[in-house]
Amino acid sequence: MTVRRKFKAIQNPRKKWSRFADEKLFGKRVSRVRYLTDEEMENSGFTSNPLAIFFLDGTYIFAMSDDEGNNGGALAGGKGEETFKIPVLFPGM
Repeated sequence: MTVRRKFKAIQNPRKKWSRFADEKLFGKRVSRVRYLTDEEMENSGFTSNPLAIFFLDGTYIFAMSDDEGNNGGALAGGKGEETFKIPVLFPGM
């Protein structure tokens, strides 16, 4: 029985992680948006600087190049037919 439950959870990671993200982010209000500081980049071990989104309750998010946190990542978004990209920045930019 336990094996079957674990297998089902693995079969639908999109649902699991969508629920997780929804619980962490839904209804939050943005307080500010900025790129990480040099100190924040250094603490994260990043060489590329991602945009960070800060919320009123103290929660923050930023894009990473992978789920191991190896570097900062770019963001992409859109509304209707319009799409946009927000790049990472590199030292000296």
